[in-house]
Amino acid sequence: MSKWNLIINVGRCENCYNCVIANRDEHVGNDFPGYAAPAAAVGESPIRILRRTQGSAPMVETTYLPVMCNHCDDAPCIRRAGDAIRKRDDGIVIIDPVKSRGRKDIVRSCPYGAIVWNEEQQVPETWFFDAHLLDQGWDRPRCQQSCPTDVFEALKVDDAAMKKKAETDGLQVLKPNLGANPRVWYRGLERWETCFVGGSVSADVGGTVECVEAADVTLSQDGTVLARTVTDGFGDFRFNKLAGDGGTYRIDITHALGGIWRDCVLSESVYLGELRLTGNSPADSRGGADA
Repeated sequence: MSKWNLIINVGRCENCYNCVIANRDEHVGNDFPGYAAPAAAVGESPIRILRRTQGSAPMVETTYLPVMCNHCDDAPCIRRAGDAIRKRDDGIVIIDPVKSRGRKDIVRSCPYGAIVWNEEQQVPETWFFDAHLLDQGWDRPRCQQSCPTDVFEALKVDDAAMKKKAETDGLQVLKPNLGANPRVWYRGLERWETCFVGGSVSADVGGTVECVEAADVTLSQDGTVLARTVTDGFGDFRFNKLAGDGGTYRIDITHALGGIWRDCVLSESVYLGELRLTGNSPADSRGGADA
């Protein structure tokens, strides 16, 4: 049976807030019996945009992450709420606006923080995939319809097809360790969950400090080489998709103009700054203290 899924392309989100505004426009003051009570004019939105900024100038990366109800197949909120929340055959989770009245405890049941409290109506609310529109024949929710950068992609396919697509496209879900089996998938989630280490390589050439292009850069940990790259035309290099678990990494840089090495402890993304080559071999040329 075909069920609804949502794919979120993380790298495309520019924090324009169109999805949040469209959701508010659709639901504030509008009653959709059987789906949701009117959303409050003042209150938390069930669609949120989280922000993560990594690195330091000039190597800075900001990532925006849209989050909302995941429409989990094994939803913790349903186990808590009983018949106040139902899971439709098409995969969509609906909080009953009548049966859930006064049930503020339902808000706390979601480990993703995707359920908000409507103080005006005294009901818990979430993003319900704009099921009222899909049931009228729409092929996409308002968040997708309003997004200028194609962050969202709603798909109605069977579970086998979705599993294959997730494997082929490298899609991931939030907090898979919870075992909730979300139906909201993320493309490029590593931008949010992993770190990078980078730097800028230079050398004194005839009394002038120049950027060094095509220097060989090696990333290793505990003596094991993890990756290699070369500096670009600005002397910059960067290694992505690293675990920010407090591990120590070593950077070795070699070029005809000299070499340098640097250790860094990675709990967040690190820009090592300018690394000036010396005429010594990398084994003898330490570039400074741990970062």
